[in-house]
Amino acid sequence: MTARRKGYEGVVVVAPTTAPYQRFSIKTAHWWIARALGDCLASARIGPRDIDGFSVASFTLFPDTAVGLTQHLGLSVRWLDHVPLGGACGVVALRRAARAVQCGDSTIVACVAGDTNHVDSFRRMLSSFSRFAQDASYPYGAGGPNACFALLTDYYMRTYGARREDFGKICVTQRDNALKNPNAVMKHPLTMDDYLAGRPISDPITLFDCVMPVAGAEAFLVMREEDAIAQNLPHAHILGTIERHNAFSEDVIQTRGGWAMEIDELYAMAACTSQDIDVVNTYDDYPVIVMMQMEDLGFCAKGEAPSFVRDSDFTICGDFPHNTSGGQLSAGQAGAGGGFLGLTEAIRQVTGTAGPTQVDGAKMALVSGFGMINYDRGLCSGAAILSGGDT
Repeated sequence: MTARRKGYEGVVVVAPTTAPYQRFSIKTAHWWIARALGDCLASARIGPRDIDGFSVASFTLFPDTAVGLTQHLGLSVRWLDHVPLGGACGVVALRRAARAVQCGDSTIVACVAGDTNHVDSFRRMLSSFSRFAQDASYPYGAGGPNACFALLTDYYMRTYGARREDFGKICVTQRDNALKNPNAVMKHPLTMDDYLAGRPISDPITLFDCVMPVAGAEAFLVMREEDAIAQNLPHAHILGTIERHNAFSEDVIQTRGGWAMEIDELYAMAACTSQDIDVVNTYDDYPVIVMMQMEDLGFCAKGEAPSFVRDSDFTICGDFPHNTSGGQLSAGQAGAGGGFLGLTEAIRQVTGTAGPTQVDGAKMALVSGFGMINYDRGLCSGAAILSGGDT
């Protein structure tokens, strides 16, 4: 039996930052991470010497790691972390940094995630992504996650009655949100007809079900609440977080993630229910994973996401504002930065600084992460609930 964990009192999140995405870039991941870090520190009105903690997530930083970046960027820190967990890296980085600040191991932790995207970056990354994939998938001609998620999508459709139009609604409404986000890569409207006419990628997945790899980076700072108040920085409180890896390994095919194991603890820790959430940002590498999160995070029962999608309005002004930045499906996936995208947007939402994507009256946001598909399933799940500084 797991004891209820200590909360995050006295620790806040500030300065959500996006280094504007580009479809392709000849710059290195180091450059993109440095760009986001510099902009983040500038927005908080502090310098590199003021941070004593540093957390990094990146796929294309190899062979360097966070420690190499300290020299590359001229940092000297007493707390360091490298989070190689893909779409779950944002929540995990937040959790670890918050505990470091809370227990005094660090005063200000800069959390940054980002990647470059050369013309062949994605191909090279897939060639060494995991030993499981190399041994079990590639020999059959499956060159990446599209084939794996196609199997999950097909099974989900046959089991729970999801239709392509249901996945399409997620994609279309996220594009609508992205058109209000100046940093989004996708700049043109997407209709349901456009979605349904998308070229096949890996049946039943078609073009608009897939994220667009881009170059870019995301960042935020974790610090003491008293310091944020003293510096007059808009800040978000961390009400609760969860993390689980390799959940439900006995399931023959993945239809649920680690959120289902931990969701009661998340809401208990945050002292709220799913009905109290004003904004939801799920990890959206494929629409079927969005549906899985809606179920496992308690917004509907298992298998009911298709009808939930049909009955809900996911736009910024809708009754269930979801992935208000456009998510990865329309804003773009900046490598590991995709694991931070929903979190930086959630911080902006609850601090009232989201600008054109701001949800009116947003006080509480839930963000979830999902990452590291090893062979037939994603292994990492995480979620966090944030609230505004006056909550």
